[in-house]
Parts: sequence; C-alpha cells; structure tokens
Amino acid sequence: MRKSVSETLPTVLDIEASGFGRGSYPIEVGIARADGSCCAFLVQPQREWTHWDPKAELLHGISRERLFQEGYPVRQVAQWLNDELSSLGKAYSDSWGYDNTWLSLLFYHAGMLPRFRLEALRILLSEEQQALWSDTKESMIDECSISRHRAGEDARLLQLTYQRTRQLITR
Repeated sequence: MRKSVSETLPTVLDIEASGFGRGSYPIEVGIARADGSCCAFLVQPQREWTHWDPKAELLHGISRERLFQEGYPVRQVAQWLNDELSSLGKAYSDSWGYDNTWLSLLFYHAGMLPRFRLEALRILLSEEQQALWSDTKESMIDECSISRHRAGEDARLLQLTYQRTRQLITR
C-alpha cells in the first residue's frame, strides 16, 4: 500500500563547506523544515580552521572574510540545530558522508552533542524515485529559480525534488 502524497515532507539539512579535502569545515548550515520553510546560518570559522579552497568559494559565493563578519559562533549554530531538530529526532542529507563529518566537527568545536541523527536521504527513496531523481532535480532548479550551493536553498531543492518524485510515482 502506498503512502499518501500529502504526507509530511522530510526535514532536510545541507552544509556548504570551505572545500572537500582534508581540513575542510562547515561554512553554512541550512535546513528545510517539514512545512517547506527554510533557514540557514553562516558559520564563523574557528581559529584552527584554515583550509580554504578558492574553487569552493566560486561555487557557493561566500568569502572567508564574510564568514568572520556575518557568521555565527559554532556554539550558537549547534544550539540552533538542536533546538530545530531534537524534537524530530532526525534530519536527512543527500551527501551524508560529507555533511555528517562537517556536522560532527561543528558540534565537537561547540562542545556539544547533537540531539538528533543525520540520515541519508536515499533511505527514503523508492527505486522509482531514485530513477527520476536527477532529471526531476534539474527541472526543480529551473522551475523554482533556485540559487544553487547555498545551504538553505539546496536543502529546499532536495525537499522539493523528493516531493515531486513522490507525486510522479503515485500518479
């Protein structure tokens, strides 16, 4: 028996980072809530977070200087995440390996433990959804004029893609 398409949307978390290599760290954390609203915070780098990949900056368009000026302290971002996600118990990510590593680093430097789990978004997807995912995601980018590589917008894009693939397979 299939679930209703009007079911609650998954809460999706996305993280933008200073790069993808060793020493990279989170620079922006965003979530798309079950009601479709999204929010994101820039993260102020810790003193020992020095890795910076100019190619990553070209993708997300966030300078290191901007992080120092507009970013929030890691403890404040970690507290926000716990406040947002602890009652849900979990959030989902399309890049679990990277996002979980950066999330762990954030919480470690905040001196806190996450009160939620991060799980791979793919565990929610049926084979049919997985087959439709890439093309549907590209359609959603065009249809919704989403700015890519910003944490809140990317989280919302994933959530919208999930929703649309559900709709497509239940028609």
